Amino acid sequence: MAVLINEQIRASEVDLTGLSGEHLGVVSREEALAMARSQGLDLVCTSLMSSPPPCTLVPKGRGKALAQKKAAPTKPDASRNSGKSKSAKEKVKEFRFTAHIEEHDYDTKLRQADKHLRSGKPVQLVVKATGAKEAAAAKAVLERLLMDLKDVGVKESGIQTSGKGSQVRVNPK
Repeated sequence: MAVLINEQIRASEVDLTGLSGEHLGVVSREEALAMARSQGLDLVCTSLMSSPPPCTLVPKGRGKALAQKKAAPTKPDASRNSGKSKSAKEKVKEFRFTAHIEEHDYDTKLRQADKHLRSGKPVQLVVKATGAKEAAAAKAVLERLLMDLKDVGVKESGIQTSGKGSQVRVNPK
């Protein structure tokens, strides 16, 4: 989105807002520029979508900073999502298993998933199956995992089974 400053504004009339946010009404471009110059301010237009375009008087030099801020890609603000509220793009730790997993490997990954859930983070449990015959074994591994993790987490939805395996997302309690 373009931010126009002072002489870059080409509209004949602008809807002007003062330095402290007061609405000054629709004035000519020249009058708005004269006001800005006489008070040592910049005239900034942030939207070209309306007629007359809305313009604001800002302290000298702040117009450029505002333009750069508008041009910079916005990053999600972590401080807004404080507490237990989960954002839509939250990272989910994925744990992958095979349909015929060794007992020691199962225990290790189960401990890691348990630790993640206890720290308040959701996990995605995925069991890969190489063929249709292993699909039942994959689902059985997931059901066993859910039983072992029932004290620290709850499944978000049912077990999702596809041709190459099964998966389920577990949220912390």
